[in-house]
Amino acid sequence: MTVTLSATLAANEDIERRRRAGERVLHLAFGEAGLPVHPALRDRLAAASEHNGYGPVAGAAGLRESAAGYWDRRGLPTDPELVVCGPGSKSLLYGLLLAIGGDIVLPMPSWVSYAAQADLVGSRPVLVPAPPGEGGVPDPERVAAEVRAARAAGRTVSSVLVTLPDNPTGRLASPGCVARLVEVARELDLTIISDEIYRDLVHDPALPYTSPADLAPERTVITTGLSKSLALGGWRIGVVRLPTGAHALRGKLLAVASEIWSAPAAPVQEAAAYAFGEPEELVERVNLSRRLHGTLARAVHACFTAVGARVPEPQGGFYLYPDLGHLGVGGSAELTKVLLEEHGIGVLPGHAFGDDPAAARVRVAVSLLYGASPEQRMTALTSEEPLRLPWIADSLDHLSRGLASLALRRA
Repeated sequence: MTVTLSATLAANEDIERRRRAGERVLHLAFGEAGLPVHPALRDRLAAASEHNGYGPVAGAAGLRESAAGYWDRRGLPTDPELVVCGPGSKSLLYGLLLAIGGDIVLPMPSWVSYAAQADLVGSRPVLVPAPPGEGGVPDPERVAAEVRAARAAGRTVSSVLVTLPDNPTGRLASPGCVARLVEVARELDLTIISDEIYRDLVHDPALPYTSPADLAPERTVITTGLSKSLALGGWRIGVVRLPTGAHALRGKLLAVASEIWSAPAAPVQEAAAYAFGEPEELVERVNLSRRLHGTLARAVHACFTAVGARVPEPQGGFYLYPDLGHLGVGGSAELTKVLLEEHGIGVLPGHAFGDDPAAARVRVAVSLLYGASPEQRMTALTSEEPLRLPWIADSLDHLSRGLASLALRRA
């Protein structure tokens, strides 16, 4: 088995090396939330810093109860005993793949780590494109056909994964698409893994949001964390909500966890318990973050559409997925190389997300445009007009000029 560095982390390190060497590179390749830690969370972490014991494998009772309340408030009654905590939702997803077993259906494109983790555990991913205009949910009709074909060939397909809203496309699958996938999952007895780490960053809170757990609580696993909504990527904390009655799956997941991470970091759990309780000051922070992510995503969307790119309008998180095939640059690897080396624009190639390498599609993350210092980022977060801030305006101008230059050369 060949294991390589995650495409997102590799790109981040390459761009940072180039910046240290004096190159100007607009960093649109890394999905970090790009905002400071809220002081209330820093205080909670510091106050718990003497908690240096391992703690329960499933996570501290206070954190599990708080996470259960988080889902209760979203219309999903949750038993704290069916909540498991880990050092980030990424670790929990890996543990779930091991605990569930079998092959898994993934949307195409989808986050780089899903297929990589499946390979690591010996699961062969079944890649199914999302329906046109959707994102994060594989086309239900094609899922049914692909799973039946795989099973006829002797494979064991046990689960299907969705991302709501999606990374890399920034789209939120419609309630109808989710409902049809749930029907297929029931027909084929598939466990649904719903990665909802961007749920609280849907740009328009009025946009209809349907979790598979709303429709199929008996077969849906939800994962989430605080790295996106509250910019705690470096703290590594995640939680999973297991289906009603899934005590056997819980036992398998805890067995995996006990051998890989033992228990999440105790001080971080204390801060996370406070965060999942959603006190007023953190709700306000998430609301401001959502507004900023949406504002910048729409501005970057306008930069790409100005040069004729086909790019679905972003609806959540801080991502876009433009198609620049009309420029004739080549596939995603060639396009990424040209953007970086000739125009100082760092993005990720679509093939890293399981997409067709010949397609000129790239994943763009806007969240590192907010500023180079905590002060600039806070100013961006609280500004009514963040696009007018000099450092953000300059970055958008750099992007517009680079894309215009690329389009002009390829015309």
